Amino acid sequence: MQRIIEAGGAEQTINKSRFVAWSECCSDERAVALMLRRMAREHAQANHLAYAFRVQTPQGLVQRFHDAGEPSGTAGKPILQHLEGRDLINVAVGVIRYYGGINLGTGGLARAYGGTAKLALDAARIGPFVAMQQLRMVLDYARLDSFTRELEKLGGQIENKQFGEHVTIVATIPATAAAGLQLRYDSYRT
Repeated sequence: MQRIIEAGGAEQTINKSRFVAWSECCSDERAVALMLRRMAREHAQANHLAYAFRVQTPQGLVQRFHDAGEPSGTAGKPILQHLEGRDLINVAVGVIRYYGGINLGTGGLARAYGGTAKLALDAARIGPFVAMQQLRMVLDYARLDSFTRELEKLGGQIENKQFGEHVTIVATIPATAAAGLQLRYDSYRT
């Protein structure tokens, strides 16, 4: 399994229709919706916004696609096939179409949407997928710096910090390292 480390975009014109694609890491369906809204705002004059995504949830893998008014199976499905073919997880790809006045036919549409999605994925930086877990921990102030350094080395990140008598942290960390990190640093189990 793989994931997108750095987002990628691409654009091409096919028979006077302009196709603009964007691929990025989306950890949940809310992140997918935010990405699609941003694309729709940036391309408000576009005729179609087809997309596909694959997101890992606690209930399993969720994958969906949308043809955005194009003939069934000609836009979203070709995008999804590239995500499945590369075994990408927690990723979304949107493809915008500005209609150029020439009908492409079902095969032409499938090639155009799929091909533009492929170019956006080619432009992205892709790496191995690492299952992440969210932790809530309470630390003494004296341990905060060493915790932060170790978290960064493990590829995790702090999502939220609250300062009081102690520091309460919500962090995202690779699932394989979560238990060990929590045992070493969580001073006050809640």
